[in-house]
Amino acid sequence: MVGSGEFQFINCTASCTDPKRLVLETALNKTLLESQAQWKLFKVYNISKDEELLCSSTCGGKQETKVFHITVFYPPKQVLLTLSPTSVAVGTLFTIECRVPVVAPLEGLTVTLLRGTDILCNQTFVGTALSPQDAVVTHNSTAHREDSLYNSSCEAQMDMRSWSGGLVHRVSDPQRLEVKEPEPNKQMLIIIVIVRVLLLLFVTFVLLCFVFTQRWRHHWSHPFMENRWGKQWKQ
Repeated sequence: MVGSGEFQFINCTASCTDPKRLVLETALNKTLLESQAQWKLFKVYNISKDEELLCSSTCGGKQETKVFHITVFYPPKQVLLTLSPTSVAVGTLFTIECRVPVVAPLEGLTVTLLRGTDILCNQTFVGTALSPQDAVVTHNSTAHREDSLYNSSCEAQMDMRSWSGGLVHRVSDPQRLEVKEPEPNKQMLIIIVIVRVLLLLFVTFVLLCFVFTQRWRHHWSHPFMENRWGKQWKQ
C-alpha cells in the first residue's frame, strides 16, 4: 500500500550470485539507489494508481520474474465539519456533518464527532472499494444551553496496519454552536395582550360602578333630599 503521489522502495534480488541481467520493469519513474552483483535497490515515485512491477533476472540462461503489486490508497488529508444551522434556539434540532474528501479504501476508516471531549457519534466504515470517494457522517441533535460552551470537532483515522501500513490521523477545525433562548410564540403573545386589555377594561368598569354608586348614595343621603323625601311621604 502506497499513499497517492508517494514513493516506494523495490529490491530486486536474483536467485543466482552472478545474474547476467537484473532489471525492474515499470512505467513509473525510478531511480537506482544501490546495487550489488545479486541485487539492486530502486526507488519508484509519483505513484498515482495501482501498479504491477516486474523484477526480471537471467540466471544460467533461464529468465526469472517476480511480480510486485502496488495498491494506491488515499489517506484523509482534510476533515470538514459543518453545523447546520450555526445558530439555533434552545430545544431546536440541528445537524452536525463531517466530510472526509477523497479517501480510499473506506475499510479501516473511523470518523468520530466530538462535543468538547465527549463522543457524540463514532462510525467505522466497511467495504473493500478501493476507488477514492467522500466519507460522510451526520448526527442530529437537540440544542441545549450548554452546547454553546463547547467546541464541536471531527476526527478521522485510517488504520492501514492490516495492509502493512500505519495510522493516519486528521482533525477538523473546531466550531461552536450559537444557542439562543427560544422566541415567544406570536399568537400566544397576542392572546396575552388581549387578555390584559380586557382585564384592564373590566377593572375600570368595576371602579366606575363603585364611584357612581358612592356618589348616588351621597346624593340621596343629603339632609335636603331626606326632608323632601319625608314630606312627600307625609302627604
